[in-house]
Amino acid sequence: MTATLPRPAPVAASSGRRAPLRSKRRLEGLRFTAIALVSLVFAAPLVWMVLAAFKTNVQIGNPDNALVFSPTMQNFRTVFEQGVFLPAMVNSIIVALVSTALSALVAVPAAWAIGRFGMRRGGGWVLIARIIPAISLLVPWYYVFARLELVGGYTVLVLSHMFVSVPLITWIMIGFFEGLPVELEEAGRVDGLSAFGAFLRISLPLATAGTATACVLAAVFSWNNFIFALILSDETTKTLPVALFNFISYASVDWGGLMAASTLMSIPVVLAAVFGQRYLVAGLTAGATKG
Repeated sequence: MTATLPRPAPVAASSGRRAPLRSKRRLEGLRFTAIALVSLVFAAPLVWMVLAAFKTNVQIGNPDNALVFSPTMQNFRTVFEQGVFLPAMVNSIIVALVSTALSALVAVPAAWAIGRFGMRRGGGWVLIARIIPAISLLVPWYYVFARLELVGGYTVLVLSHMFVSVPLITWIMIGFFEGLPVELEEAGRVDGLSAFGAFLRISLPLATAGTATACVLAAVFSWNNFIFALILSDETTKTLPVALFNFISYASVDWGGLMAASTLMSIPVVLAAVFGQRYLVAGLTAGATKG
């Protein structure tokens, strides 16, 4: 009779499989912790602003009322009773929409030309225009526009915002057009389209996600811009960031009203980020990885 030896238990193999699994779980835990800490740091000021909008000035300055307090709507009533917030919101909407639309009209074809025809120097100039601090141009802008009697109107605000929006949209869209297959446009040229016709009928529809992403970012910049409107607007054309100054006086600050107005001003941007997050991330990722 031949004796059969018992098979050894696969202890080493199972322990070897558990080690990578444990390290993977640790990495996931560290990643989750890091994301939670970063989110907390960025969300804390926003949460404080929203809570302060429902507090009185006394409650805002009292640490005991940081989380436990009796909410009030008086701050929001003050914002609308002043009669400045709604006109400023209309001005912000007009300036943001017009400047973004005109910027896209100029920047998208420029980005297509730079990306499709290899105009690297043009892309470098766009980057230089993006890097220059816009505040350094306010003095010459004010002088030129004052001589043209444009200071205080919508035109000067739109043009000043376009100085930042055009390079921003152009720089984002260059990557999209460089990533599109040139064979698609060549097929259109074979069918009788001109170069610009191939751009309008083929490349532009394919870059819709990138165009939307760039336009949203440009509109958010215009919505939040403060320094341009502070210098170049007047009482009838001032935008929301400038209107917040009504809650700041020489002797005191109405923190409750200021936080209520800031909360209302932040709602459109937050909604755009929440509902358009998937499209924004997809657009920015595609523009960064194609080509």
